[in-house]
Amino acid sequence: MAPLGEENKLNPFADWTQIDSILLDLDGTLLDLNFDLHFWLEYLPQVYSEKHNINHQQAQDILLPMLNAEKGKLNWYCVDFWQEKLELDIMELKNNISHLIQIHPNVKRFLTLARKHHKKIYLVTNAHRKTIKLKMSVTQIQDYFDGIVSSHDFGVAKQEQAFWHKLSEVIHLDKNRTIFFDDSPDVLQSAFEFNIKHVVAISKPSSRIKTEIVPGFINIENFSQVLPFI
Repeated sequence: MAPLGEENKLNPFADWTQIDSILLDLDGTLLDLNFDLHFWLEYLPQVYSEKHNINHQQAQDILLPMLNAEKGKLNWYCVDFWQEKLELDIMELKNNISHLIQIHPNVKRFLTLARKHHKKIYLVTNAHRKTIKLKMSVTQIQDYFDGIVSSHDFGVAKQEQAFWHKLSEVIHLDKNRTIFFDDSPDVLQSAFEFNIKHVVAISKPSSRIKTEIVPGFINIENFSQVLPFI
């Protein structure tokens, strides 16, 4: 973890010769979080309001406490959980606005350079497998990865230490030669506690929201800040 005040300096992980594995979050890190924010905060309440004949604000007032109650837990990311709870076809709804799924700037260039330098690249996400499938079909970035890991495979979210232990077993992770990128402070903290040597925060997960530094970690807005070093 970077000392306070050092959040934007890249020197602590600039020596890519000492890094073998790159772990990458999906939503907010590789992909613009705008899709997810719009889906859960705007589009889903709209559909819910129409289903129950209430206005948009009333739908938000019902849904937001339900969502917040599961925040950081595996259910929060589980398509099947919300489909059953809300009695809505969540994947059909996501497909309806899939045109909003966008890759962050410079991601493909970063992935291309990482492969050129023979790094192992793993997508490590809390997203449900059904959501991953949709987003890979839209973005076509699946072939960049040596492996795609969903926390649903392990039955535990990235916020929990158990996830990292299981991940390490599956991909034989050398923590001292690994770098991890994510936009969620609680996930970054969990990776740090597991002693992943290089933990980097994405400070602008959505193109529609302002940059917000994650205290205590190296921060980048997007992967253009990494390209000069890899």
